[in-house]
Amino acid sequence: MGQVTLIGTRLADEGQEFVYRGEAAGCEGCPYRSQCLNLDEGVKYRVTDVRENAQTLDCAVHDDGVTAVEVEAVPVRANVASKQAYAGNRTTLPGPCPHVDCPSHELCVPDGAEMGAEYRIEEVVGEPPHEFCALDRDLTTVRFAPPTDQS
Repeated sequence: MGQVTLIGTRLADEGQEFVYRGEAAGCEGCPYRSQCLNLDEGVKYRVTDVRENAQTLDCAVHDDGVTAVEVEAVPVRANVASKQAYAGNRTTLPGPCPHVDCPSHELCVPDGAEMGAEYRIEEVVGEPPHEFCALDRDLTTVRFAPPTDQS
């Protein structure tokens, strides 16, 4: 069973993925804070179940309110230095990339992973989608283990 939390009703679809960004300004004083703000900031989650017959609760952040769902932390696909790309290794992202038009940009600066943080490689995926790296980096695409599986 995943972790139960409240999310905006527009996001409450099984399979929907999101990165939890923490408390918003509208959360202050909300009676549901402990049920909404119970995830780890910066972690990527997937909705695994939308609670049936769950009540839609008013929310100052989500205009259509929030509802109860189950979520689980999910792996993050990323590009890392090829010499560091082997399953079980702990590594970091190679650094920021200003080339937003590159087909690998979303893997070099992935949602759910932070520059400087160390992650365990769960699986080596293979070649990145770009033909060449404008920063002359030798990269391989991997899947980082979810934070709950980092040991």
